[in-house]
Amino acid sequence: MKEQDYLDHLVGVFGHPAAENPGVVIQEAAFRSLGLRNWRFLTIDVDPGKLGDAILGLKAMKFRGINCTVPHKIEAVKYVDKLSPGATLIGAVNTIVNDGSVLTGENTDGKGFMIALQSADMDPAEKNIVVLGAGGAARAICVELAMAGARHITILNIPKDQGLVEGLIQTLLRNTKVKVDYLPWVDAFKIPPDTDILVNATSIGLYPNVYDKPNIDYDSLAPSLYVQDVIPNPAFTPFLEEVDRRGLRWQSGVQMLINQAALNITMWTGLEPDKALMMKALKEALE
Repeated sequence: MKEQDYLDHLVGVFGHPAAENPGVVIQEAAFRSLGLRNWRFLTIDVDPGKLGDAILGLKAMKFRGINCTVPHKIEAVKYVDKLSPGATLIGAVNTIVNDGSVLTGENTDGKGFMIALQSADMDPAEKNIVVLGAGGAARAICVELAMAGARHITILNIPKDQGLVEGLIQTLLRNTKVKVDYLPWVDAFKIPPDTDILVNATSIGLYPNVYDKPNIDYDSLAPSLYVQDVIPNPAFTPFLEEVDRRGLRWQSGVQMLINQAALNITMWTGLEPDKALMMKALKEALE
């Protein structure tokens, strides 16, 4: 008799809002190509304040893992059983792996970002870098940039989150050799002329707020500047439109998304997905 196995192997993403997150497109395309016919990626909207309940449910329903996106990456640290060394240093979790009801918090954001940076032939060593934002993605990116030898990182963030920024700065100073400053983000910020890399690590411009852009002085962008956005949807944000209009080199958040998603799949399944196929599926979905 033919073996019968209809059990779903569940992974997904917790976010708020979550409807615009295209993770399901690239993850399930990868599952199909790998022959993982019973694997499902669920897009789940979890209200702030309910993340602990949602993560507890992972164990009960035997999820293999989950991604955490805005606004849950920092909060997720409280609810996992243990943290990887990278997630501990970053202070944020974007991936949870469930091994026998032991939930391990991981972070693939920074690694996905660095792979994207390398694909653009950008080496952050000895570079001056401005990072917009100080949330979960920004924390991971700053840590990875500092560990890669960045000379100086300026973190720009709204004053009400100053406590989060100060914790990040102390982490960077204790564990790396980078010089780091925090500047309160109040008015249109002029990018210093000696900046080599500008990173938008905020959610400004993310669908459905597709007409928003970070409040900076775009005329202050030097011609030699390289710009990296972390937003994958839309792939070409108003922020990047301003950058492109000035003839600067840039990359959208799509490549970072694909890279970190591929790392997640390997953590959950032990298999290496085809990133080109994942990219093709995402582009078709967003066209």
